[in-house]
Amino acid sequence: MWLAAELSVFAKVVDLGSFSAAARTLGVPKVAISRLIQALEQRVGTPLLTRTTRRIALTPAGRALLPYSIAIGAQTEAARRALAPLTSHSRALRVLADPAYGRLLLAPLVPRFLERYPDIPLEVDTATPLPPDPDGPWDVLIQNGAPSQEGLVGTPLGAPPVILCATPAYLSKHGVPQQPADLSAHSLLIASAEAGELRLQSGERRAALRVAPRLLVNDPALIHAATAAGAGVGVLPEFLCRQGLALGKLTRVLPGWQVADLLWIHAVTDLKRAAQAPVRSLVEFLVANMVPALSHAS
Repeated sequence: MWLAAELSVFAKVVDLGSFSAAARTLGVPKVAISRLIQALEQRVGTPLLTRTTRRIALTPAGRALLPYSIAIGAQTEAARRALAPLTSHSRALRVLADPAYGRLLLAPLVPRFLERYPDIPLEVDTATPLPPDPDGPWDVLIQNGAPSQEGLVGTPLGAPPVILCATPAYLSKHGVPQQPADLSAHSLLIASAEAGELRLQSGERRAALRVAPRLLVNDPALIHAATAAGAGVGVLPEFLCRQGLALGKLTRVLPGWQVADLLWIHAVTDLKRAAQAPVRSLVEFLVANMVPALSHAS
């Protein structure tokens, strides 16, 4: 049995001339497009496209299948438009973001989502206490970690590395740590520390340090501000330090090491809401667009 989604995506890839363009248009990761085409070729039993780094071309089987795929794609879109008034939200899509991490990652993407989905109004809240009531008036939650409450499902968005950095002026005054044990002589600024312990890793090497932070606060933006002001060595998500490091305003401390307890950002939804089209659109958009912001620096 062939799936309409696979045929529709096949038609879209051919129409736009690339997997990347189809992924951007549909608002999904490129890998999802590739998997759908692979699944369709497995069902057909023969390749439908030939791929090079610059272009794609139809095989004889692809040319034979394309008219039917275009027709099914058009019917699928017509059905979506017909059902939209019956399945759309009667209110704005309400998004809760953990103020410790979610708002720092979500805010830059909101304008792009509104441009991509002009018919989906958003209401973003970074102040509601978390975890929220599963039955409350919210649709998607951006948080660090998978959901622990029953009835919630989480979609991983990425795991940003956590590094140590400080200003050149601070390091000039207090010295540059050469090994993890040297951090005990420095003022540490940390967004979280389980049982007063900081765990570091460098390849196969591990180090666990007992720490008494000079500043301990659950908002990495405050840690970043204190670090940039020269108050100490900040333990921060790499994406927050990226600009300061590039401009020379911050210096990586122990560059061969990073914090072992990585963040794991999730988009969380209630099982009852997960199938709603606006919710799916937002989660798929975040999967496709948040990963670059969380990737390691080159």
